[in-house]
Amino acid sequence: MTKPMQAPARGPIEVAAGRPSLLDRFRSVRGATEALCQGLEVEDFVVSSMPDVSPTKWHLAHTTWFFETFVLAGHLAGYRSPDPQYAYLFNSYYVQAGERHCRAQRGLATRPTVAQVFAYRHHVDDAMQTLIAGVAGDSQHPAYRLVELGLHHEQQHQELLVMDIKHVFWTNPMRPTYRPRLANAATETATLHWHDVPEGIRRIGHEGAGFAFDNESPAHRVYINPFRIASRLVTNGEYLEFVDDGGYRRSDLWLSAGWSTVQDRQWTAPLYWQRTGDQWDEFTLAGTAPLEVNAPVSHVSYYEADAFARWAGRSLPTEAEWEVAAMDTAVAGSFVECGRFNPAPAPPDGAGMQQLFGELWQWTGSPYVAYPGYRPATGAIGEYNGKWMSDQWVLRGASYATPASHARVTYRNFFPSDARWEFSGIRLVDRR
Repeated sequence: MTKPMQAPARGPIEVAAGRPSLLDRFRSVRGATEALCQGLEVEDFVVSSMPDVSPTKWHLAHTTWFFETFVLAGHLAGYRSPDPQYAYLFNSYYVQAGERHCRAQRGLATRPTVAQVFAYRHHVDDAMQTLIAGVAGDSQHPAYRLVELGLHHEQQHQELLVMDIKHVFWTNPMRPTYRPRLANAATETATLHWHDVPEGIRRIGHEGAGFAFDNESPAHRVYINPFRIASRLVTNGEYLEFVDDGGYRRSDLWLSAGWSTVQDRQWTAPLYWQRTGDQWDEFTLAGTAPLEVNAPVSHVSYYEADAFARWAGRSLPTEAEWEVAAMDTAVAGSFVECGRFNPAPAPPDGAGMQQLFGELWQWTGSPYVAYPGYRPATGAIGEYNGKWMSDQWVLRGASYATPASHARVTYRNFFPSDARWEFSGIRLVDRR
């Protein structure tokens, strides 16, 4: 596989207001997924290091299957799949779309080969470009809307691909490097400030033009009590104080299920931290390095974020509080296009709210449930978001592995309470 070139560090990216054509967006997103595979060897594509982690090869094929199943099959006459077995192998959780290969066994499927998966992508890409040429001028065409959904679905999997390969490399005793480390613009971090948000009735959720997933709607009014929100994310150094103070040994700080998880899994620090003598190291996508105390703490579960907030005498924001605090801030930050692949300190000379977008997803204290009046789409597409509205918690913002065009203030990400391989961090609120 092609080895990556080392790119210079780039500053924050602001989401552009203009929209390229549907065909250009399709080519760009599909190309970006393959670009994330640069530097991987064939063996790296096939490994699943735990049930939540899918092989890189599977991500490449599943996003292709999505376009084949939900767009081409119903909207391009005469389309034929190169192999009917792909429908079974690369379906994820769409029950109405047919039977599926067991998620935990995806890493056991050595065939199709990596080369065959890339050939599958290119076969579908050719057919999709033919279809897009016929619907690109009609944004109300059902296929047009499905293509848009497929592009944002693939962007989700771009981030998942990076999350998963990090875990795969971490489980390898050689601890390989995915991308070389780029220098951060700042080594110190901004002083923490608290921003006051007054009480009132506010409107949250997606409305108007532009893409959003169905779980971001309908827009609705919420009442917000006054609160103060932190100007930046919690740092590794601040979280280390929690660790050193016995945070993982104090049952009074944890939810009951969280305390059971800490004991059962013997957690003593965030995922990817390791102690060597008196020094803490952290595994990153650039390999193992000394813990950067001024960078945001990452790879913490909801349980850990909640326990830290209790220890600090603060709380996690509700998703409504987070959105209200962020809605007047430009959607700009360190996204995947920066090529840094590691969270950076908040610049000391920064002003206002920092690290809302890019860097890390931020846990909220809100369960992932439907907004008032929410109705999932009919058919298998309706399984995309609605079926997960149980035993999950909402995260807001975006991470350094999120594509810039995929971020927005109303985005509702979600993971289970104990998940911590995702790019998750902590922002606190003070309601006193």
